[in-house]
Amino acid sequence: MGASASDAGQDADEEARRRLTAYTYLSAPERLEHVAIMRVFCGTLLADLAVPDIMAKLRQADASAAGLDADTLTVRLEQLVQWGNLLRSSHTVNASSISEYQRSRSRYQLSKLGERIQRDADGVLSEADAAREVSNELLALVERGLRELADLVTAPGGVEPQDGLERISTLFVQFTEFADSIRDFYAYLGQVLSRYDLDSAEYQGFKELLLDYVEAITEDVAFRAPRISAALDTLWPHIPALLDRLDSHAQGLTGSSAQAQNQAQAQGANRPEVRIQRSRGRELADWEGLRGWFSDTDGQGSQVDQLRDATLRALQSLLANAKRMLRSATGEMSRRKDLLRLARWFDEAAPQDAHDIAVAAFGLYGARHLGIPPATDKVVPAYTSWWTGPVVEVPVALRERGSRAQRGRASAVEDHSAQKQLLREAARQRAAARAAAADELRSASGRFAEVRLTSAALGLLLELLATALGNAQLSRPLSTGGERTAAFDLDSASSEDAELHIRLAVRRTAGTRTVLHSADGDLLLDDLELDIGRISAAVDSEAEASMS
Repeated sequence: MGASASDAGQDADEEARRRLTAYTYLSAPERLEHVAIMRVFCGTLLADLAVPDIMAKLRQADASAAGLDADTLTVRLEQLVQWGNLLRSSHTVNASSISEYQRSRSRYQLSKLGERIQRDADGVLSEADAAREVSNELLALVERGLRELADLVTAPGGVEPQDGLERISTLFVQFTEFADSIRDFYAYLGQVLSRYDLDSAEYQGFKELLLDYVEAITEDVAFRAPRISAALDTLWPHIPALLDRLDSHAQGLTGSSAQAQNQAQAQGANRPEVRIQRSRGRELADWEGLRGWFSDTDGQGSQVDQLRDATLRALQSLLANAKRMLRSATGEMSRRKDLLRLARWFDEAAPQDAHDIAVAAFGLYGARHLGIPPATDKVVPAYTSWWTGPVVEVPVALRERGSRAQRGRASAVEDHSAQKQLLREAARQRAAARAAAADELRSASGRFAEVRLTSAALGLLLELLATALGNAQLSRPLSTGGERTAAFDLDSASSEDAELHIRLAVRRTAGTRTVLHSADGDLLLDDLELDIGRISAAVDSEAEASMS
């Protein structure tokens, strides 16, 4: 049970992440171009468009992306596909050239999530700063619809299924529109009341809006809320039976999906379940939300109570703005008292404390000398604040004279002979160790199975072997019938080190197993024979002559 719950939680998080990714195009650097492209797709229904079609519609609409060429537009479309706003569509292409085929072969159509996001974005762009009227008349229609539905449901024989379906659909459309208008209006009101820069004219306008309009809204909701709650209490015991009766009468997409699933199971196929979002009012949860808007069903207060509290907070904010403007008109907004208090703090503070007070009050920081790199072991990240970061030592010449030039006699050149001698000695020891390893390899040639190589000897051998295999000439041998086989043979594989006078020859021999024992482990070479020898002095002199 725990594992399944964890998997369900991970699936839910992944689904939420996928849906939120579809909003990325609204904050991307090319967001205006993306919005123009999405508006082209939102202006069509069940249409898949190719790049030339989209370019023509963008030019016709004179949108922000009208100047995009075909390649850039294709990049924008592919990015929208990756975010989940568009879908690729398969379509037969008739093209007169290869370039036209490449531009037309990819067609795109709008996804459901992309259409919903773009529709909401257009609504925000067109109505973000406007005050939306509250549809009070819809609340009266909701009350009347609930009372009539309650009378029909409680009457003998109940309500006709088609009549009940029409009434419920109309009822929830009216309620949803009313609730949305309430939320939008109070969101706008909160944005206005949070301002502290209102002048007298703006304050007068918003005061009339709040005192007159909000008061009318609150009174209407307070008057009709008990009536709606009473109608819902009467209707509530009959809701489950009413919903079952409506489902039996008209199942909609839910019935079609269930029927298709049953047919698929009868035929032995496994068809994935189609997710259906039902109309408002067809689920018990919709009625619970409607009831919770007008009645306190969960102990956390109803939406009517929240509306009353929001109105009270709005009136308090209005009074606070009124007090601020009255103080400003009578001169009480002067900062004289604050400045006198700050002056007293300066007078009573120690020098260091006075600097801190000045920084806190005016944001004035002490002078900083830039261009002096810190020590290598004191490098700090770029995001470290100067206030808490380490102090850089400023040279005396720069601090006192403002110049970096050094005075007096120049210092003597530092002697590095000791360091040079140490480096020469280290190089000599490395060369001696490699020479000893070469001697060890030459003596062990032909009897590797009997000796145990040191780490240095094995390392030198692996170095020579890698070079030899890299220089190897590969050939494909012919079979007796004249057809080529899939195997390769080594024509020649060798490497040498002139300084160490050592040469390695590698031969491929089928069935041979060469084992190299060493202090670091054993190395097994299949089908390879190793032959290590010395480079003659004549070869060395010949190589030196050719180089000269």
